[in-house]
Amino acid sequence: MGRAKKVVLAYSGGVDTSVCIPYLKHEWGIEEVITLAADLGQGDELEPIRQKALDSGASVSLVGDVQEEFVRDYAFPSIQANALYENRYPLTTALARPLIAKILVDAAAEYGADAVAHGCTGKGNDQVRFDVAIAALNPELKVLAPAREWGMSREQTIAYGEKYGIPSPVKKSSPYSIDRNLLGRSIEAGILEDAWTEPPEEIYLITKAIADTPDQPAYVEIGFERGLPVSLNGKALPPLQLVTQLNTIAGDHGVGRIDMVENRLVGIKSREIYEAPAMLVLIHAHRDLESLTLTADLAQYKRGIEETYGKMIYNGLWYSPLKAALDAFIQSSQERVTGTVRVKFFKGNATIVGRQSAKSLYDEGLATYTESDEFDHKAAEGFIYVWGLPTRVWSQKLRG
Repeated sequence: MGRAKKVVLAYSGGVDTSVCIPYLKHEWGIEEVITLAADLGQGDELEPIRQKALDSGASVSLVGDVQEEFVRDYAFPSIQANALYENRYPLTTALARPLIAKILVDAAAEYGADAVAHGCTGKGNDQVRFDVAIAALNPELKVLAPAREWGMSREQTIAYGEKYGIPSPVKKSSPYSIDRNLLGRSIEAGILEDAWTEPPEEIYLITKAIADTPDQPAYVEIGFERGLPVSLNGKALPPLQLVTQLNTIAGDHGVGRIDMVENRLVGIKSREIYEAPAMLVLIHAHRDLESLTLTADLAQYKRGIEETYGKMIYNGLWYSPLKAALDAFIQSSQERVTGTVRVKFFKGNATIVGRQSAKSLYDEGLATYTESDEFDHKAAEGFIYVWGLPTRVWSQKLRG
């Protein structure tokens, strides 16, 4: 490990990543540690975090505001793909990891570092996501993971940090492990590790309890162009603002909570709670618009692609040949996915109540049962004969 001289460390300001700084220098012989905190809209005050890194021994402390890039280049493509891991989780946390890996690699190149580091443990998914993404972006970079190897308990980690001037947490540590960004929150650990226990209301922050939601429904019209969300209620909005506003609207109506037992990449089942109001609503609305604008065979084939796409994001394969090939397919499929979807929010539900598109394949003249019906009913008899012919022949042979 001592062969690396200069390291860029992904930094959050927490105990583990702060202790990583002296640990890398004193235990692994790293000469210089540069920290990089990514502003993903997590709501933290980043100036104190930047200063804490310097106080903990970093030679340079960087903060990168990547919120717009996060939504535009990572969240929105996953909406076009309707990406839901295990058909439930919209990958709000997982989507941030390839972006953090990218800016780590970029910073390493800018500062001439020969390694990057992160504070992930050996039981989670993030270690895989970081290590694999970094290897894809620059296979020559060493990837260091001190917290995966140091074998210290939480108490020992705090004591190690205190030895090098890092203050112990002054407030009582939360029993939960929480990750937040502008797309939503993930909550685990504590009493949530008992899969039978109902999540207490205190864990939620951006979604209201049903009892606290408005007594009147709200309607939102979401505009899409080529599969990308572009407007709310007819007002064009940049990606970050659109997601932020929709998070507030949906969350205020109690929409966006997920309680699931998921299969981690490392083979462990984990009980996870997510709050992801905007992402869930946007995927729901986008999929509905596709039902109006895509042919049946394209929509059906794309569903299989979507499952694979979601797994690849979850499993840390954002920068992979298959992902790039799937992106090309998905982008092609979105050429006609333009229109508006009307969503009704009420008491924890987001119900799609209308959709329209200038590129719609829905023909009311063919679908109607009124006297304006344009469908040629006589043509159905010949179609049924041809369609059912293999079954008829099979039955005749079976009986013979």
